[in-house]
Amino acid sequence: MKHALFILAVILVCGCTKETQYSKMKREDFQTTVDGKSTDLYTLKNKNGVEITVTNFGARVVEIWAPDRNGDFEDIVLGHDNVDKYIHFKGERFLGATIGRYGNRIDKGQFVLDSVSYQLPINDTPNSLHGGTKGFDMVVWDVDQKDPQKLELSYLSKDGEEGYPGNLNVKMTYELTDNNEFIITHTATTDKKTVLNLTHHSFFNLHGAGNGTVNDHELMLNADKFTPVNEVLIPTGEQLAVAGTPMDFQQPTLIGERVNEDYEQLKFGHGYDHNWILKRKTANDLELAATVYEPQSGRLLEVWTTEPGIQFYGGNFFDGSMIGKGGKSYEYRASLALETQHFPDSPNHPEFPSTVLMPGETYHHVCVYKFATK
Repeated sequence: MKHALFILAVILVCGCTKETQYSKMKREDFQTTVDGKSTDLYTLKNKNGVEITVTNFGARVVEIWAPDRNGDFEDIVLGHDNVDKYIHFKGERFLGATIGRYGNRIDKGQFVLDSVSYQLPINDTPNSLHGGTKGFDMVVWDVDQKDPQKLELSYLSKDGEEGYPGNLNVKMTYELTDNNEFIITHTATTDKKTVLNLTHHSFFNLHGAGNGTVNDHELMLNADKFTPVNEVLIPTGEQLAVAGTPMDFQQPTLIGERVNEDYEQLKFGHGYDHNWILKRKTANDLELAATVYEPQSGRLLEVWTTEPGIQFYGGNFFDGSMIGKGGKSYEYRASLALETQHFPDSPNHPEFPSTVLMPGETYHHVCVYKFATK
């Protein structure tokens, strides 16, 4: 009788004996100090068992545990098992990160606002990529977590940081709903005219991180045009129809089906690394941008956004030399990124949707990654 009462007491204290934790991360491995600010590891979890871990160094997603059609969970994003590997990165720098001030490339790191020329760091010769040498992925964000399913993150980017004008106050929320939606909401204000293009840069593999190719994933992009690039991946300014080309993903298509075709844009990108122009019904509403389906596991990823474009990158520059979580190597074309965004190099292309943010305005961008099975 005493034994039974003890078991009942344990159940009452724990809340539920079926509670499962999938994360393989140790919180102490993410606790350090960078530029005088403390880093840590945070967890979001919903009633379905979907679990996301985040470090405030770069506001990075470290893990996303999602079920397959049989209810078996795998971690489906690339990452590292301690913060030091993000700080002193070798190879791919942007795993799971928030990208800013400007996601994607700016030609020669230069743009002009009101006749004033700005020069950004060149970190992707001859261009500036993803905010420069110390973008938002390499700083410590302030975090407030009052809800086990929501993180509030903030960062003040000071006037002149990485060459950008204006004191920029960025606020962002990561929210995991009970509908298995990972909602990323970005807002920002500035005290000086500036340019801004924030995005999220998780690398997905629906087999599980480090578990083989993504060329067998079926991709749909809700886009009938894309922005072609030159040999250094800067947009030419054209907006080309995808029909009749390997860039056409209007219907679900295996990623690897046409990736090696003799097509100039694929040669420039070493595969897929381009911006697609989304077919939108209205300018700023949340609309479906992409789906990814992995037939073996049945995992389905939907991407929703308020943005006009999406960058699809097919993991072309991984070569197996990077060792990630669990000692797994990250191989060539074994991950994909779907970055909702304004277009690359927009400050130098007045024909593109504007990325200018004025004092008194509020930047607002929502991206949703929704996890399902079929």
